[in-house]
Amino acid sequence: MDVQLQQLKYFVAVAETRHFTQAAEQAGVTQPSLSKQIHVLETELGAPLFTRSRGNIMLTPAGEALLPRARRILADVETARLEVQELIGVRRGRLRLGATPSLCTSLVAPVLRRYQEGYPGVRLLLEEGGSQDLVGKMARGGLDLALIVLPEQGTDPALRAEPILRESLVVASAATLPAPTEAAELSLSELDGQPLVMFRPGYDLRDTTLDACRRAGFTPTFAIEGGEMDAVLGFVEAGLGVALVPSLVLSGRPRLRATPLAPPGVQRTIALAHRRDVTPTHAARALREVLLAYVHEESAWSRLPAGVEPI
Repeated sequence: MDVQLQQLKYFVAVAETRHFTQAAEQAGVTQPSLSKQIHVLETELGAPLFTRSRGNIMLTPAGEALLPRARRILADVETARLEVQELIGVRRGRLRLGATPSLCTSLVAPVLRRYQEGYPGVRLLLEEGGSQDLVGKMARGGLDLALIVLPEQGTDPALRAEPILRESLVVASAATLPAPTEAAELSLSELDGQPLVMFRPGYDLRDTTLDACRRAGFTPTFAIEGGEMDAVLGFVEAGLGVALVPSLVLSGRPRLRATPLAPPGVQRTIALAHRRDVTPTHAARALREVLLAYVHEESAWSRLPAGVEPI
């Protein structure tokens, strides 16, 4: 069998665009050349990879089975290329980082600014998404590193996740309105009946909030739901309700008030993850060093919000 990398690239391009002409344009070849290579690949594998019905391009069962493996092979080849470049002293390349929206709002920007100052030749690509989506994309070879929230049941065994910091969730409310409690801390049960601004389904913090409320013995009342982090914080600022958010995201937001939760509260652990079977590139290792240095420096100078501490 003589399957070539270029054929796999063409196959992945067609699978993602579901269009031969668009895939050819993306790959920089003519459509007949791409179609011919796909046909050669199908002949080598002994099975059709696509069905063509009324102009719709669909993956066959063989195509569905090949797609994740083809993506992984191409990602591994790219990683090997970058590692070879490092061995010969090339200070350039690409770093694909995934991060949750709450971390993009708070931690990622200053870390990437510092990283770019030290490694200006590295092209940074950021993927924003929920932890589960980022873990899935990393497993398929689509990310080099990801800042994720560690789930209670543990991470995918194919990944190595290094805990970076632990942070408490706080109740965010509009600073222009009365505080949700007159006490210094708020028990979760006091949120029963208070309108909550809720994140969209699939968002890590939505599941965390709902689980915490259930453990406290009540089902929360929603003022509005379906937002990303910036939208949720904006709705809280407007006085539509309160929200359970990480301490980090309230830094530099004077129009929002943070009320701590009474013990035991709700905590989450942030980790930096990568695939176990892929050695991190120099660019990825450098980002880890910059991230750890930033977190510990902010902690040493007491610039981290209350409830946030390095691990």
